[in-house]
Amino acid sequence: MFLGKKSQIIGLDIGSHTVKLAQVVEKGKDLVLVKFGVKALNPEVIVDGTVMDQSQVVGAINELLQELQLKSKDVAIGVSGHSVIVKRISLPEMSQEELAESINWEAEQYIPFAIDDVNLDFQILGPTPKEGANTMDVVLVAAKKDKINDYVTLVTEAGLNPLIMDVDAFALENMFEVNYEIEQGRVDALVNIGAAVTNINILKDGLSVFTRDSSIGGNRYTEALQKELGISYEAAEQLKKGEAAGGADMDQAEPIIRAVSEDIVAETTRSLDFFRATTSIENVDRVILSGGCSLVTGLLDMFGEKLGIQTELANPFRNINMDPKVDSELVSRVAPSAAVVVGLALRRVGE
Repeated sequence: MFLGKKSQIIGLDIGSHTVKLAQVVEKGKDLVLVKFGVKALNPEVIVDGTVMDQSQVVGAINELLQELQLKSKDVAIGVSGHSVIVKRISLPEMSQEELAESINWEAEQYIPFAIDDVNLDFQILGPTPKEGANTMDVVLVAAKKDKINDYVTLVTEAGLNPLIMDVDAFALENMFEVNYEIEQGRVDALVNIGAAVTNINILKDGLSVFTRDSSIGGNRYTEALQKELGISYEAAEQLKKGEAAGGADMDQAEPIIRAVSEDIVAETTRSLDFFRATTSIENVDRVILSGGCSLVTGLLDMFGEKLGIQTELANPFRNINMDPKVDSELVSRVAPSAAVVVGLALRRVGE
């Protein structure tokens, strides 16, 4: 995957905790990160994927644009959560044109929303690998129009031009393709734990075979710490990062943090079990953790221990060079949380 030299797409990841922006361009044979920034959002600005305070989000985007002195206006944004449905289905073999004409009818059997309320897209993966099947595998994606409209409005009000709407789980796949070797037969689980949503994309031979979003994330730590220790949101956020705050120390916080980590690992385990039960694939060879929550002390080790699977932190910049003007200290500090925004920045129109 390489970007055209004239491509100036900006990746914009609007999460419930932060807004992240990245721009990756091609210089010769290299991919180079030329812009990167992060802005924190106040709590309750985005709740369960719903924008509660549009002006704050637009303000955060505008601050990033000004600080980074961005000239390009074209952006790729991502969506995830309960308003987005991704299904891998088998359909009778037909052409791209034929499926485009019948996709609404086909989708009604798999989408738990009214078809008029969603935007649909699909990708034909190829013939079903089963002798005599005469069917093809298709990835079907549906996203509720109201959520898409909310995010498009945000971006437009910030003076940007939304050209690409992606799914966060697929943005992870883009990031993986550029930064990791594709090994024949290997099964990798990309697990992105954000503040409110965990995205899972399981790849075999580098291709997606299973995706799932669950409503669990880093906010669980903050809420538990606030409740158990009677501290402020800000103090809970600091404790989550391993810093004493609000009159509480890490000895008090660690049991609470560990309990939430166990819940997150258990939820991921249920997703992996469901994947194994619904496919012919029995083993996952590696888990690659990303998202802001992946940096919580002890979570990485707990994944490895509980799952019995090789687990590592994602490095979205492994094969991407860095422009000298980019804040390398910031990139190093938040790298695993930038997996989605880098995947969005690697997108291009028409791919």
